[in-house]
Amino acid sequence: MGPISEIDMTYSMDCYFRQQWIDPRLTFHGNKETLALSISMLEKIWKPDTYFYNGKQSYLHTITTPNKFVRLFQNGTVLYSSRLTIKAACPMNLQNFPMDIQRCPLKFGSFGYTIRDVRYRWKRGRQVDTADDMKLSQFDLVATPARNQTDFLKSGEYSMLLVQFHLQRHMGNFLIQVYGPCILLVVLSWVSFWLNREATADRVSLGIMTMLTMTFLGLEARTDLPKVPYPTALDFFVFMSFGFIFATIIQFAVVHYFTKYGSGECYFGQDMMSDSSSSDEEDAKSIDQKSPTTRPSSHQQSCYQSASYSVSSYDSRYFEVIPLSECAVPSIRSLSKSGSTQSACCGLKPQPRKKSLDEVTVYSSSSSRYRGNSSDQSLRNLERHESRHKKRRHTPRFNSVSKIDRISRVVFPICFLIINIIYWYLYLYRSERIAPADS
Repeated sequence: MGPISEIDMTYSMDCYFRQQWIDPRLTFHGNKETLALSISMLEKIWKPDTYFYNGKQSYLHTITTPNKFVRLFQNGTVLYSSRLTIKAACPMNLQNFPMDIQRCPLKFGSFGYTIRDVRYRWKRGRQVDTADDMKLSQFDLVATPARNQTDFLKSGEYSMLLVQFHLQRHMGNFLIQVYGPCILLVVLSWVSFWLNREATADRVSLGIMTMLTMTFLGLEARTDLPKVPYPTALDFFVFMSFGFIFATIIQFAVVHYFTKYGSGECYFGQDMMSDSSSSDEEDAKSIDQKSPTTRPSSHQQSCYQSASYSVSSYDSRYFEVIPLSECAVPSIRSLSKSGSTQSACCGLKPQPRKKSLDEVTVYSSSSSRYRGNSSDQSLRNLERHESRHKKRRHTPRFNSVSKIDRISRVVFPICFLIINIIYWYLYLYRSERIAPADS
């Protein structure tokens, strides 16, 4: 038996079709119980005009001679056997594909004789015999129920015989080629939940790759199926897997929307710079009010104002304030002791390369040098000023793991497992319920 085509909804089988009837005009007496007649005798005796109602392109084997024989018994019983290859139509219901059981009928009867001339009936005990070594590539022949049937046509009432071949499909091929890869692709799409949420290119490319692969699998699974107007069980599973992968991409879009720091590195916002610059101005004013005698020079004030302006003008870039140790001048205390009147150098330069948090060092831009003969009170004011800046220093913030990703790591697998249990239970239970009704 086979092949069985879902696209054409046909099946083929190679069989020995045997008919037996009684013709009293052919009775004889002799030593032999049966006579093997020549094939040419079929043209001289009466024989039924049996044909297959749902047959397509059936033919008789003729190699090396026509594969048929005729035997005659003493009571006039005629046994006519022929080897045929029958291709018949099989209307299929593919809603449970690939967990379906197809019922392929074979209906035959007389072409011209009505029920008043010929009546067909199955031989008792030997209706349909199946070879023990018969194997099918995609199906198992589970049952062959047969019955008599009478049809009313325009030309009269006809006696017919009907047999149905119940074919249960094998699922091993679809588990390997469709179900397994779909499950693995869905699990692969969940890897993005453990990727850094700032890795936009990685997560988007992973989602698009799994979606394209799932689309290819869905189209490949339907190449051997007709364009039926209803979805099959395999289509539901592919759509479900595609939906989970699409939901993974939407989930990343939501995560990316709530990600405030896009690059994953620390940012000194405009509000942070404005706070630091305003605090510097306030501290400078307090120093001027407390120690008017130790006021910095005009050159130092212009240096301080230029540094503050530079910090406020570059809002979202990294800066490195040049520490005083890099300037070729003595320290504050040495200046005060020696009484030197040199001006301090202070500067601000943009950092061309990104630095880690350990490398970024913010120095106080108001650590100016005062002219010689400064009092201890002015030194204490400067030290108090520097300690106040250290306390006000803002700690850069980094992107943490998204709560949506943490929830998705648990919710997505649980939902996929629950839907799979419901899917397999409904379709397998439905297939088992249809099988006893067909038999």
